[in-house]
Amino acid sequence: MIDSISYRRKVARKLKIGKEILYLTQQECINTGLITDDILKLIEVALAAHGREEVEMPAVIDIHPLQNALFHAMPASIPAESACGIKWISSFPDNKKRFDLPQIAGLLIFNDSESGFPLAVMDAVWITAKRTPAVTAVGARLLGNPNAETFGMFGCGVQGREHIRFLPKVMPHLKKIYVFDILEEAMDTLIAQLQPETEAKILKAKSPEALVKSCETVVSATAILAKPNPQIRDSWVSKGQTILICDLDSFWELDTMNRADKFVFDSTEHHIHLKNSGYYPGGLPKKIYGELGEIVAGLKAGREDKDELIVVNNIGMAIEDITVAKAVFDIALEKGIGRKLSL
Repeated sequence: MIDSISYRRKVARKLKIGKEILYLTQQECINTGLITDDILKLIEVALAAHGREEVEMPAVIDIHPLQNALFHAMPASIPAESACGIKWISSFPDNKKRFDLPQIAGLLIFNDSESGFPLAVMDAVWITAKRTPAVTAVGARLLGNPNAETFGMFGCGVQGREHIRFLPKVMPHLKKIYVFDILEEAMDTLIAQLQPETEAKILKAKSPEALVKSCETVVSATAILAKPNPQIRDSWVSKGQTILICDLDSFWELDTMNRADKFVFDSTEHHIHLKNSGYYPGGLPKKIYGELGEIVAGLKAGREDKDELIVVNNIGMAIEDITVAKAVFDIALEKGIGRKLSL
């Protein structure tokens, strides 16, 4: 538990709260030196607080200027960490083709919990890229087969690469990683970049079906579509598998979610909100076991049997972003990273 007054005094020694903010670029966020293990620990703290209902986090506010494009406004407060703020993030899948720009863009404002004034404005893309696979990894640790030797990754972009950095941390017996992307060069690039970082052999799957049938743990981080276009047939999915989804119902058939022995959301409230915004046209899964934070907090059991089919669907929560942002801010302020701007 962090005392917010004491924390404010500590910050005020290095920053004139109410008169200036710290601005951090993406590279400066990276330069703080937070590593995979650090982020995993931060995310576990955030998820446990959510499971114990110790946070304030409204459902996302979203707008959609173009088909399959979106903006999300994601506010959160974690009182025990004296952390609050908001992330403004966009996903425009056609950016590369149209403008030679990344699909994801975003900024995060980190605020003083006592006065409400902003303390920092920072890049949100790197934070998102790191916190998302960390949540997946926590889910894999608690709900996956602890002896699993195979992991499959759908999507070989930023999220695909980061998931392959995180998942081996929680899969001690991992031997093979299968990847699949509609772009051959994306698979080749991922393997060239990441094979030196992991002892597990990274292999290109021949097809989506081959990947699903070859892997005990399967992750998908593909485009989130307003109109789902499932690529994975339920008939390919077997008992005992752990399916970790980062793309709503865009990629997987609802039948798979409905027949899971345990179906888990990160935030049920967020997914209900998304359904009311037009996503999940086929409806939400019929039986929701609980939320990932409840399992992290020990309020509900994780995997209890090797033959359970478990599906975890994470859209991402603001508490994850704000928790990591606070760590970035604290380190940057201490090390003199970034630049101070007048309000």
